[in-house]
Amino acid sequence: MSLMKLDIAKSGVVITEAMKAEAAKANALLHSGEGAGNDFLGWVNLPSSIDAEQIAAIEAQAAALRAKAEVVICIGIGGSYLGAKAVIEAMNNSFEYLKRQHENPTVVFAGQNISEDYTYELLDAVKDYSIAAIVISKSGTTTEPAIAFRIIKAEIEKRYGKQGAAERIVAVTDAARGALKTLSTNEGYPTFVIPDDVGGRFSVLTPVGLLPLAVAGVDIKALVAGAQAMERATGVDVAVEDNLAAQYAIVRNELYKAGKKTEILGSYEPKLQYVAEWWKQLYGESEGKEGKGIFPASVTLTADLHSMGQYIQEGERTLFENAKHTVKVETDGENLDGLNFLAGKRISEINKMAELGVRLAHIDGGVPQLCIEIPAIDETSIGALIYFFEKACGISGYILGVNPFNQPGVEAYKKNMFALLDKPGYEEESKAIKAASWIVLSLRLSLKSSHTLSMLRFVKLRVASTDAAGKSRGRLRTMPSREEETPPLWWGKIAYIIQFSRSEKSNECRVFVALITRFLETIPKL
Repeated sequence: MSLMKLDIAKSGVVITEAMKAEAAKANALLHSGEGAGNDFLGWVNLPSSIDAEQIAAIEAQAAALRAKAEVVICIGIGGSYLGAKAVIEAMNNSFEYLKRQHENPTVVFAGQNISEDYTYELLDAVKDYSIAAIVISKSGTTTEPAIAFRIIKAEIEKRYGKQGAAERIVAVTDAARGALKTLSTNEGYPTFVIPDDVGGRFSVLTPVGLLPLAVAGVDIKALVAGAQAMERATGVDVAVEDNLAAQYAIVRNELYKAGKKTEILGSYEPKLQYVAEWWKQLYGESEGKEGKGIFPASVTLTADLHSMGQYIQEGERTLFENAKHTVKVETDGENLDGLNFLAGKRISEINKMAELGVRLAHIDGGVPQLCIEIPAIDETSIGALIYFFEKACGISGYILGVNPFNQPGVEAYKKNMFALLDKPGYEEESKAIKAASWIVLSLRLSLKSSHTLSMLRFVKLRVASTDAAGKSRGRLRTMPSREEETPPLWWGKIAYIIQFSRSEKSNECRVFVALITRFLETIPKL
């Protein structure tokens, strides 16, 4: 049985020798470790590096948690939770929560948001169950999971004491440094290592994903085996015409060059909804930088045909579908719904025709399509799918010309969060971002509707300009508003700040420019 099928016949892209050469070069660059972001290429050969001893250690720890807890709270954000969530949702019975008897502990997630209601409801929901926790963080200081862990840790210690907590909390963190590593050492928590050279969105096949999956009853041996098979099938020695990951990377980049800026991953199986969420992070965080990148979106069909179907007129379609069980449509004597013509057919047969109908409709509408089909929704196929998307992402990012393995925007967000929350060590950043926020608030309160057009013209002009501050102020004095009124005097201060940011690269001004841009988006609402 093949690992998967990739059909690009309806994409509108004919792969040329030049395209093959570019993809082969990108794949070779991944394996040589000489490309951008080469300090985060540990995922490339990760599946084949996982041995029986590593699997056994993870399974043993999972068994210990399974013996102690009915509910295991997995704490993490981004790649530290999405991969595990995706596989668990794919493997689980969709209505497991309704069963009176559960073979496996229920794995729930925390730390992926800062919702007070979510946290309260989680604590309330588990109060009658035995609990344990897996906390996943390289640093232990990322705001969302750090808050969640503090609260969950306190709850576990309250119930079971310090010693009992040490048997119910497992840390997945850096090998040698960071707040979580220090805490896990001090408290005696069992600890698994996140490899330094594997970024969060590529970490499903590390203990980050494998431990919670093993706790949930997923066959991680089979998952890894599927990934290993796909690693071999997409290796540097595999010709592009046989390398599905390289073909996928080529087609999506060619469509991007042709103006197709949005890629929609459509799944006909609801179990794969979170696979799509993981895919969105993988590609969005890897390629969305330097003003480049395809926007990744997703739909679950056929449900979303009745919400988003009308809107979707351009962009790729990446489809995969499968059914595990047999359910047939029965005959109805009255046939009021007119569906007796479907009697005796399996739901999966009907779904397949729905898929074909959608594809034909979108082809008629000029929508390029790719179709990915996996043979089954099982651990081996999902493992192969995960590595396929990872490998294609690496190749695609290099073809696009970006570093697919960094995330400067994410790091900037983390710093801004620390600044806004007055974290010690971020005093200057706190002062800067709050000053910038105050300016924007002043604009919201002070800007008259009569000055809207003038303000819009002014900011766009000033952000793009390299004039001196004095010249900026002079221009302001003569720039009329829509009603020929003189703009407020404090616009001169804004001009100065923006010009100062240009010349001095002030953090305060950098933040201000970012915030003023956000402010402009709200102008039509004023």
